[in-house]
Amino acid sequence: MIGSRARLRALRWGLRIVFGLPQPVKRVLAGHPVRLDGQVLDLDLQLLGRVDRLLSSSAGGTVDQAALAEQRRQADEAAEVVADAALDDVLTEDLQVPGGAGPRAARLYVPPAVPETAGLIVYFHGGGFVMGSIASTDPLCRLLAAQSGVRVLSVDYRLAPEDPYPAALEDAIAAYHGARDAASDLGADPELIAVGGDSAGANLALVVAQQQAMAGGPLPAFVLALYPVTDAARSTRSREMFGAGFGLTAEYIAELERLYLPDGVPSDDTRGAILRADDLAGMPPVYLSTAGFDPLRDEGEELADRLHHAGVPVVARRFPGLVHGYASFTAVSAAARDATLDAASALRAALTLVRSRHPARVIGHAVLDALPTTARTTGA
Repeated sequence: MIGSRARLRALRWGLRIVFGLPQPVKRVLAGHPVRLDGQVLDLDLQLLGRVDRLLSSSAGGTVDQAALAEQRRQADEAAEVVADAALDDVLTEDLQVPGGAGPRAARLYVPPAVPETAGLIVYFHGGGFVMGSIASTDPLCRLLAAQSGVRVLSVDYRLAPEDPYPAALEDAIAAYHGARDAASDLGADPELIAVGGDSAGANLALVVAQQQAMAGGPLPAFVLALYPVTDAARSTRSREMFGAGFGLTAEYIAELERLYLPDGVPSDDTRGAILRADDLAGMPPVYLSTAGFDPLRDEGEELADRLHHAGVPVVARRFPGLVHGYASFTAVSAAARDATLDAASALRAALTLVRSRHPARVIGHAVLDALPTTARTTGA
C-alpha cells in the first residue's frame, strides 16, 4: 500500500512537471502539430499521447479478458493520479440504489452551499460497458458538481462480459426510477432530476430518457451526453479517419461491442443502439458533445441531427481539437477542462430554468434558448 501511494504521488508530480512546462517546450516534446479534417489536435492531448503510460486506462489495442481486472484497477488508479485536491470540499456519500437485478453501489456528490432541495443528475460512467466505476469517474463527478451546483449521483452499473446487454441498461433505468423515488432523501426535487454520462454512460442516459418518453413515464429534466456511443458495428468516416493514433481505436471499439453485445444488436430490441430507434420524439432537452478526433464523432452528430428533426431541443457541441474521453483529461488539458465546464454550465442553466418553469415537459425549447451562448452550435 505504501509503495502504491508513493507511486501515485510520483505520477501526480510528473504530470504537474510535464504539463506545466512552457508551450514551446511542450511542442518540442509532442512533435509537429497534428492537422486532420480541418482540425488541429490540442497540444496537451498530443503530448499526453506520448506519455499515455501514466494513464494506462486509455483505450487502445484489444481487450484481454483474462486481464480485465487489472485494466479496471488501472482505470481507477488513473483517476487518483489526476484527482484535483481543490475539489475535496465536494461532500460525498456512498450508498445504494436499485438495479435491474438487485441494489447497486452509488456515490452522491453534494457541492458546497447548495439549497436543501436542488437539482440532481443521475450519472453513468464511461468505459465501453466493460470498464469504469464510481472510482474512475470520481474526478469528473466532483468537477461537475462543483461547477454546476447540481448534486451528482454516480451509479456503478453492471459490466460486460460478466453481465452483457441489457444488464447495464436495466441498472440505469432502475437507478433513475430509484432516484426519483428517493429524491427527498437525496436532497433533490424529483422534477429537477437529469440523467447524464460520458461515452457508454452517455448512451445509457440517452436510452433512459428515450424509453421514458416512449412509455409516457416521468421524463428526466435534461440529458447530458458527452461523446456518446450511439450504435454498434458502424462504418463512419470518423471511425476510419480517427480509428488509430488518438487513444480510442476502431479495433478496441469493435472488441468492446463484441463483449457488450456478443450476438449483435437484437433485431427485436434496439435499445443498445439508440441511433437505430424508430422514434426519438418526446425526449427532454439534450446537450450532446463530440470531440473532433474521436472515432465516435460522426455517429454522435448523426444522433444530434435526428433528435433535432424529431423536435427534441438539442444543443450539439463539437470540440474540434479534443479526443474521446476528454472529460477525464481536465487535469492536463485546459481545452478539455473548458469543454467539460461548458457541459456543467449547460446543466446548471437547464435545471435553473426547469425549476422556475414547471413542468419540464412544456419548456424544452425554452431550456435551449436559456443555455449560455458558448454552449450552443448551429450544427444540429
